[in-house]
Amino acid sequence: MQRDGTARDTQDYVAEEVPVALIVNGQPHVVMMATPGDLEDFALGFSLSEAIVASANDVESLTVNALDNGYEIGLRIPAERAALLADRRRNLVGRSGCGLCGSETIAEAMRPAPHVPAGLPISTAALHRALHELRERQPINAVTGATHAAAWADAAGKLLLVREDVGRHNALDKLIGAMSRAHIDSARGFAVITSRASYEMVLKAATVGMPLLAAISAPTALAVRMAEEAGLSLIGYARGGNHVIYACPARLSDTAPLPTPTETVSA
Repeated sequence: MQRDGTARDTQDYVAEEVPVALIVNGQPHVVMMATPGDLEDFALGFSLSEAIVASANDVESLTVNALDNGYEIGLRIPAERAALLADRRRNLVGRSGCGLCGSETIAEAMRPAPHVPAGLPISTAALHRALHELRERQPINAVTGATHAAAWADAAGKLLLVREDVGRHNALDKLIGAMSRAHIDSARGFAVITSRASYEMVLKAATVGMPLLAAISAPTALAVRMAEEAGLSLIGYARGGNHVIYACPARLSDTAPLPTPTETVSA
């Protein structure tokens, strides 16, 4: 490395990225590049956020197998869900930083999001409490500087779960899966992400019923339109004590009461 004009040898930590193949009912579905951790959460969250299954109860079995050059996740779902999946199947390659790659038609890429539940009122103090805590809850990024994080906070802004990945979509899917496995009600809190708020991030959040999504960076115009249609409160540039509300502002209020924090869920 070189710093202050001086070059020297040093050791550095880098984030791992490996191919993860999702096999549904014995048939290859998609390969994503991901950080090899919390892969059960990833598979379940991806299945929920992509509407492969309607609920975690549709997942009959889930197995993770390490290969020489990556991981293979086997998912068993009911035959009727598999038939629906076959009608809108993806190509077999995705990228960690890409949202819609692999969709074969515009209709698949632009599926409508369901309307989210009313949720709970969230104070700006709770929002920024969650964002402040998130900075201290990213161990992989702390040593590599290369991963995104997605976190779930209760209405008081207490972080209950955090997941990291080299891909922002993967981090959100891991969070969704972890929430499902912990039986967390997605209507009783909000999500914070360390990335921009793309269309698919909003779609994933709305699909699983998250009422509010806050990103530290900007949203896209399509993400804002999707959030408005789904009734999801979308916040961008949420950092340094500031934020911008782009859609459905009624849930966020300076006067909302700050509830007692929920106990943090074990990772």
